Amino acid sequence: MLSASRLEDERTHIEPADEGVAVTDQRADRTTSTSRGGSPAEHGAGPVAPDHGSAARLLSDRARLTPDRPILAERTGDTWTGISAADVLARVRGIAKGFVAAGLQPGAHVAILSRTRMEWTLVDFAVWTAGLVSVPVYETSAPDQIRHVLADSESVAIVVEQEEHARRVAGIAADLPHLGQHWTIDGGGLDDLTRLGEDVSDEELDGRTATVSGRDDATVIYTSGTTGRPKGCVLRHDNFTATVENATEAMSEVVAGDASTLLFIPMAHVFARFIAAMSVSAGVLVGHEPDTKDLLRAVSTFKPTFLLAVPRVFEKIYNSSEQKADLGGKGRVFRAAAATAVAHSEAVAAGRVPLGLTLRFRLLDKLVYAKLRDALGGRVRYAISGSAPLSPRLSHFFRSIGVVILEGYGLTETTAPATVNRATELRIGTVGRALPGVEVRIAEDHEILIRGVDVFDRYWRNPEATAAAFRDGWFRTGDLGRLDADGVLTVTGRAKELIVTASGKNVAPAPLEDAVREHPVVGQVVVVGEGKPFVAALVTLDREMLPGWCAARGIEPALTPRQAAHDERVLEAVQEAVDAANGRVSRAESIRSFSVVDADLSEASGHLTPKLTVKRSVVLRDFAAEVDHIYSGSAVQTTSTPVVPSRRRH
Repeated sequence: MLSASRLEDERTHIEPADEGVAVTDQRADRTTSTSRGGSPAEHGAGPVAPDHGSAARLLSDRARLTPDRPILAERTGDTWTGISAADVLARVRGIAKGFVAAGLQPGAHVAILSRTRMEWTLVDFAVWTAGLVSVPVYETSAPDQIRHVLADSESVAIVVEQEEHARRVAGIAADLPHLGQHWTIDGGGLDDLTRLGEDVSDEELDGRTATVSGRDDATVIYTSGTTGRPKGCVLRHDNFTATVENATEAMSEVVAGDASTLLFIPMAHVFARFIAAMSVSAGVLVGHEPDTKDLLRAVSTFKPTFLLAVPRVFEKIYNSSEQKADLGGKGRVFRAAAATAVAHSEAVAAGRVPLGLTLRFRLLDKLVYAKLRDALGGRVRYAISGSAPLSPRLSHFFRSIGVVILEGYGLTETTAPATVNRATELRIGTVGRALPGVEVRIAEDHEILIRGVDVFDRYWRNPEATAAAFRDGWFRTGDLGRLDADGVLTVTGRAKELIVTASGKNVAPAPLEDAVREHPVVGQVVVVGEGKPFVAALVTLDREMLPGWCAARGIEPALTPRQAAHDERVLEAVQEAVDAANGRVSRAESIRSFSVVDADLSEASGHLTPKLTVKRSVVLRDFAAEVDHIYSGSAVQTTSTPVVPSRRRH
């Protein structure tokens, strides 16, 4: 661990934030806060969950309580067929018996490489039922990335989705001496496993499950990593069982009754896996959609009551709706309706809604908002957002159209959620209070520290990284934040991403980037300025939205991405987005120049992680020439007088 003096040296000088600790008692959803000057050490070692054994019991308990309740849905075209909890358990046990018959020993690592689909969840629970440890692999991973995960984790077997995935693994098999077996889902591999395990008795399988302790390893998740090689994060069974129980309590309104959800973000990410586990435990009907391009069609046919998404998805939904309105000649009406929705939600939060706003809102609800709800299946009441900050404007907009977005905060190391906004006490712009069984503390350098039932065990075969991740028993998140008097957490930035300009001003890039990215023509934004005289930004265009954006403005033929990067009309649109973002921060933090780069930052290009987080260091390396050009000084004003941000094109 780092010493206290070392921590002092690493402090980042930012605006003062409240220091304290928020603790939610595991036995009741109650949060307390220790004010500045208190003694967080008095809170002891943090709550310890009782040993509930294997996380496989989340499914077996559900099948015992409501055997006929559908909990997973299979899709054929636009038709979804529910599978009962009893039948799901039977399928899982069949696959698990196959693992036993294949000779996989308790504690062995089994990798899963697949898109988001129902079989992912079946295999995940089967691995746990057989007393094995799962190792998820992003299906978009390149062979070198797959090699690292499989070799480092010492996986002895792998389940892949398609033959193409199998070929990728076969191409690196010579470098993987531990890997002995593989099964392909689309090639009937799960059926093969079930047949293989027909001679394994129920007693033998139950014995395997029963020997698993809650303190045993459940999964090794390799963090996608914005820098360097990803580390294997080891989560225990009790990380899942305790956090599922506590999150279910905190989000009871979301998972109660006839709740259903459609999963479409990668199942290799802890966020989706946790929601799948929580949904199975709570009896929520879960559908899976592997192709995000078919998302709206899947949502409209499945008709979920809540969704799980990253902020970029909500931005896409909003921007696509605005673009559709523009193409239909109703863009002005849509934007007026959006402004009214935001104003109405803000007024509700303030506790006073003027009569005129109420009447205007009711009219637009029938004309505009109802159509948006229908596009989302007509039943979505809640959405859970994580992975990155969500614009408060979008939160207000969606709440007014009838979809309450519950922002939460967590990491792979905290089994996904550590804090979450409750439906009954939504505070837009924050990530809510700690879950039961979780403690959140703000260190003197404003870093968010966490301990509790959700915190991971260790990094796989990496004791140095494990030691560095903790401070006096608290997990160091690397994120910055503040707690209010009610224990509600606001994330203010990431310590490693803070930009310090030449004048010594600390700037958190995420709020600026999120605000600029709200514009439909903008794809990705990377704010720069470390050691420079002012803040600037690299901007890429949204290639999917560009044709529709051009059509709505009568630009024919549509601009190519290269043409658009040099087009004055596009630059004016980006300038509008930058101006809007600058209106939310001080002048010293504002973007004074930007460069529209003819590039597509994506996971395939190596500039985004699988959860769509920008790999900032990679972008800065690959576009160093563009950054240098911004600061060449030829057309940039940096005096204390008001300036118009300059624009650069490439």
